[in-house]
Amino acid sequence: MESLVAATSASLPRAAFSPSSSSRTPSVLRAVVPGSGNAAARGVRCAAAKDSVFYELEHDEMFNSAEVFQWESGKSINAIAAAQGIRIRRLCRPRYPSEGTGADRAVPRNILEQIIWDKEVEVSQRKAKKPLQKVIEAAQHAPPPRDFVGALDTAHRRNGVPALIAEVKKASPSRGVLREHFNPVEIAQSYQKNGAACLSILTDEKHFQGSFENMETVRNSGVKCPLLCKEFVIDIWQIYYARSKGADAVLLIAAVLPDLDIKYMLRICRNLGMTALIEVHDERELDRVLKIDGVQLIGINNRSLETFEVDTANTTMLLERRGDIIRNKGILVGESGLFTPEDVSYVHNAGVSAVLVGESLLTRDDPGRAIAGLFGKELLR
Repeated sequence: MESLVAATSASLPRAAFSPSSSSRTPSVLRAVVPGSGNAAARGVRCAAAKDSVFYELEHDEMFNSAEVFQWESGKSINAIAAAQGIRIRRLCRPRYPSEGTGADRAVPRNILEQIIWDKEVEVSQRKAKKPLQKVIEAAQHAPPPRDFVGALDTAHRRNGVPALIAEVKKASPSRGVLREHFNPVEIAQSYQKNGAACLSILTDEKHFQGSFENMETVRNSGVKCPLLCKEFVIDIWQIYYARSKGADAVLLIAAVLPDLDIKYMLRICRNLGMTALIEVHDERELDRVLKIDGVQLIGINNRSLETFEVDTANTTMLLERRGDIIRNKGILVGESGLFTPEDVSYVHNAGVSAVLVGESLLTRDDPGRAIAGLFGKELLR
């Protein structure tokens, strides 16, 4: 929701907003202006010319959603998110004095919350060096995005097994360094050679030792597979930046993002020609995502991002309860805890049409050749 609110003062492309067909000219516009700290946002009035972003915002159902009105009325972003079952708090680091003090506000509840707090600081620093408008311009000049969903669908039909999104990452918070000799281009090329449909590139530096530079290097190396930016996205700046570095898709995590942010970020992705993989872990997150229009990919993560514990039965459980609805939405991706052909068959039989795998490949001598071992056969390209 912070991303949507910020749009009122950013020079975003007009296509980022979808006004209704109404042609009436408003005399005033309710614009959102954040107050300091936890104070309620203030409503301001201004003339809205028909060719202004503000005019389009007034007619935009997203900007006039219940969540925005709640925020304007003084309800905090964390309170709005909590009402949707989101337990990850935002803007809670001590270096944000406007958010208050106290030891309980400075201690993360779990690994994911720590990552998000660190990400807030990182994104803030990056935006200071490269403002949103410059990143938007860079994204608009990037080569056209590749068809991420199409690549998965084609690979699934060609091989008769879930399409593979092979992950390029050096480390993780739960396992530490996965691969001492880490050459992202060599790994990506080996994945592609051995049948991966798409690649996932970790870009988080602090906790996964990844980088956007790794993704850019892989894209410029001649690798043809569509690329997923595996990032903890909290701000639209990251989506535009990922596109400028060659990403064809981005990960959006329901455990972190309120519904309104997901809807807005999906709109940004569509405007850029990108795909969004919406990741869920439990039934409540899944139900939230299923109510959102425009979702192309849903990923069920068998790893709890709060505890990092893995349970592949999570996929089966969620599909037993919501499988028909999910399949009508499009391709379903299974994530985490897949190490053997039996693991892949298990989630495939449950209805998964693509899998995202990293650890079980990256810990082998040759990650690319390990693909055949994971699927029990060589994949056709």
